[in-house]
Amino acid sequence: MSGSSREVLAMETSHPDHVISFGKKKGCYVSRCVAALLGVFFLSGMVATGLLVYYYAPHIRDSQRESLILQKPVVPLHKSLPPPTRRPSATSTTTEALRPTVQPPTTSATAAPAAEALDVRLPTALRPLHYLIKLQPFINGNFSILGYMEVEMEVLEPTSNITLHIADIITHNDTVTVAASGDSGPSIRIKRHQYDHDRQFYIAQLDQQLEKNKKYVLSMEFLGYLNDQLRGFYRSTYKDEDGSDKMLAVTQFQATDARRAFPCFDEPEMKATFEVSLAREENMSSISNMPIKETLPVQNQEGWVWDHYHRSVPMSTYLVAFVVSDFANLKSRANENTFFRVWARESAIQQAEYAGQVGPMILNHFEKYFSMPYPLPKQDMIAIPDFSAGAMENWGLITYRETAMLYDPVVSAASNKQYVVAVVAHELAHQWFGNIVTPSWWTDLWLNEGFASYVEYIGINHVEPKWQVMEQFVLREVQEVFGLDCLESSHPISIPVGHPDEIGQIFDRISYGKGASIIRMMNHFLTEVTFRRGLRNYLDAFKYSTAEQDDLWEYLTAVAHQDGTLPRGLTVKMIMDTWTLQMGYPVVKVTRGPDGTSAVVSQERFLLVRSENSSDTHDYKWWVPLTYTTQSEANFNQTQAMVWMKDSEAQISLSSLPPRDQWVIFNLQETGYYRVNYDDHNWGLLIQQLRNDHEVISTINRAQIIDDAMNLAKAGQITYETALSVYTYLSKETEYVPLAAAINNLGYLRSMFVRAGGYGSLRSYLLDILVPLYESVGFEDSPDDPLLDQYKRTKALSWACLLGHQHCLDSASALYRTWMANPTNDSIISPNLKSTVYCRAIAEGGEAEWNFAWHKYLKYLEMAFTPDSGIRKQDAYRVFGAVAKNVVGRPLAWNYLQNEWDKIYDFYGKAKPHFIKYATGGFNTEQHLKEVEHFRKEHEHHLGSASRTVEQVIERTKNNIAWMKTNYDVIVKWLDANGYSTKLSTA
Repeated sequence: MSGSSREVLAMETSHPDHVISFGKKKGCYVSRCVAALLGVFFLSGMVATGLLVYYYAPHIRDSQRESLILQKPVVPLHKSLPPPTRRPSATSTTTEALRPTVQPPTTSATAAPAAEALDVRLPTALRPLHYLIKLQPFINGNFSILGYMEVEMEVLEPTSNITLHIADIITHNDTVTVAASGDSGPSIRIKRHQYDHDRQFYIAQLDQQLEKNKKYVLSMEFLGYLNDQLRGFYRSTYKDEDGSDKMLAVTQFQATDARRAFPCFDEPEMKATFEVSLAREENMSSISNMPIKETLPVQNQEGWVWDHYHRSVPMSTYLVAFVVSDFANLKSRANENTFFRVWARESAIQQAEYAGQVGPMILNHFEKYFSMPYPLPKQDMIAIPDFSAGAMENWGLITYRETAMLYDPVVSAASNKQYVVAVVAHELAHQWFGNIVTPSWWTDLWLNEGFASYVEYIGINHVEPKWQVMEQFVLREVQEVFGLDCLESSHPISIPVGHPDEIGQIFDRISYGKGASIIRMMNHFLTEVTFRRGLRNYLDAFKYSTAEQDDLWEYLTAVAHQDGTLPRGLTVKMIMDTWTLQMGYPVVKVTRGPDGTSAVVSQERFLLVRSENSSDTHDYKWWVPLTYTTQSEANFNQTQAMVWMKDSEAQISLSSLPPRDQWVIFNLQETGYYRVNYDDHNWGLLIQQLRNDHEVISTINRAQIIDDAMNLAKAGQITYETALSVYTYLSKETEYVPLAAAINNLGYLRSMFVRAGGYGSLRSYLLDILVPLYESVGFEDSPDDPLLDQYKRTKALSWACLLGHQHCLDSASALYRTWMANPTNDSIISPNLKSTVYCRAIAEGGEAEWNFAWHKYLKYLEMAFTPDSGIRKQDAYRVFGAVAKNVVGRPLAWNYLQNEWDKIYDFYGKAKPHFIKYATGGFNTEQHLKEVEHFRKEHEHHLGSASRTVEQVIERTKNNIAWMKTNYDVIVKWLDANGYSTKLSTA
């Protein structure tokens, strides 16, 4: 799945700084002017992605649900399933919600006794083999789902209980039967039906044991509900071109929500084959994992048909998918074996063309990369108006948020184009790594997401080689996740999880970004040839099955020993366990001897701040693949480990280094997941080299030196004088990656200074750095420029205007006034620049600019956390985040979050960690800390999957407080010493 982490790419260059996110009746209030100003900035970001909110449709209120009636008579799916007389709870699986509509004559539903120690894993006595699923969703009725399910099971150990997962479903207990597979004899009697709300279990207690090695079939009729929670089998809405409301039904099952669509063994290891049948109205269409086998009329129900699908390959329940809609599609072929289609709203289908072009190319490339053909006869990709994740890799039917699949060159920013390719490549990579071979349990989720997050770059690079995405990797993955993994509240990449809330917490940057980074590291120390051959053998061995990380390590080790890329006494497991089973990463310190020809190399865990009260006594050491080059060689292409530092070694000695007057650089191409620190003399040599001829050092290593230096200074391991001296060459830098690394790190300084007295001095310093870049890229934007040039311009203009550079402000205002004179012309302002132009022109403008913005705002959106608002549930966090990003809006957002957390929780049906992270960005005072700690205490029972985020926010806030105490005055003095307190601004 491509989750929130993928949003980073889409938002980097087009996401606005401000937007309204407050309700009308309670919480925080802002003035009419401020509210509209914030709102229009959000609008700009949405337009820049190419998705117009003209199509946003209202959600249906809970109070309206019961009054809706079926538009067609209900006909049973199987046997004697009665019409629905009530709907199940949309938010819980209480015994009341699950009580059957018709009770069987001799049994009753009872609540399962509470377990002393809650274990949410299913018993292992049974293994599912095959499901038959029939569903009739009343999309245009009361949102009920009539369902029938059969599951064939093999008995691994004798048992008298059949336990399935179930949530938000009403079972019809009188229809539940259990019989021996293929046996026409009498059914096995069910003594009792139990429902365990906490574990989301349905348990059929039998009056006899099922025999080991025999096969049995359980069948059941049930009643489900198309919820509006963006999980399970849910409903989505949109408006067509004439303004009519349209509805569709779609699934999102990862990680634990297949149980909301049909009773099942909802764990990844319990793979089975599936035969799906969907009833639909004739004016709609359906798609699922496999092609349609046949379409037949629904008996006695005019206007309805059944789509019966071919049997699937063995797969986990979370990969089952189906959509019923009136969408249009574009057809193509990936190759002679695979039929390829992209689907979207009819009015937006042309925006799916780009995804339809690159998708087949990437699929073909991955067949070669993995040395294994794609196993299904078709691949559908569909853009869903309401979708919680970025995308989901359902086998043969990949579902996407619209922003992740639709692209229109007229209104979409350059970053949106890369985002589309990235998500398409990510999900197609999952068709092998995740779908063909699946982790046995969510503990190894990172194997899915880390591999897909790494391999997606290989897919992008294949179709768009000019984008230099393998260089961008260090920005978007390595350096970004470094910022999270340097906290004591981080977590190991492989971590035991059980409850769905725990599972939800690990869909984070550690699983995705760190996972991708250490896989990239492994690729380099094993070499590409060895790595790919080991992957191929692993996929062959576990095809259609499940595996754990140790299985992968075994196959990679075997090939590495054959190829000689690892010595016989060293295994991949020995190395990788140190990176996956403990959190964090090392800083490697290189201290050269007096003559420079030798060095002591040491390792220790890199932490921004070491807590004096920490209870963590673990001795953090890693197997570190050391690579390095020297000034005389300057060979940055040797990325296979030259020396291994063992996890038992705090330090080692190296010899044969150059004389003292020549620099050394470690961690070539930043392929190792570690930072590097040097002695002061070597730092001085590197700074001088950057000033004299920066291109001698590779592009990626320039970005590495900048990022390492600023973060080492942040952690107090080098002085800020050294770190800021690295920046002195930047006026000559032309490459996007090191420039972006530099600017990204300056963002932290600005966030710490922005409300402090020294901000004016820092602003002058930042302008000195950024104005040359601004002048080199110019204000005029062209979609024909190379992608990274567009990224450079977007970042330069955004920062120049943010810092008040007059030429930037004047240019933004002029462009905005041109748009005001031609309000229907969407091409006047480049999609890359809309966020900056809207924001700064309105801030600098007068009443006319304001009224124009207010009119546009009213046309598009109202509130975020209210049904019928016109803002989709999936996008509310972006509205909120845009407010919270702004120094003025952050306290408003934070106050709203504190006052309305329960409302937000209820709105989503679960906790949303992003809201907490956005609202607390830049917190650096004791008062901030007290407020966050109070928030944690007040809402501890409603944090769920956000609990780890709260702990990280608390730690970050403490770190920022410590940073202000240690570094603020130091940097103010440095600025003063370098003339920035009195120096005239270049603005």
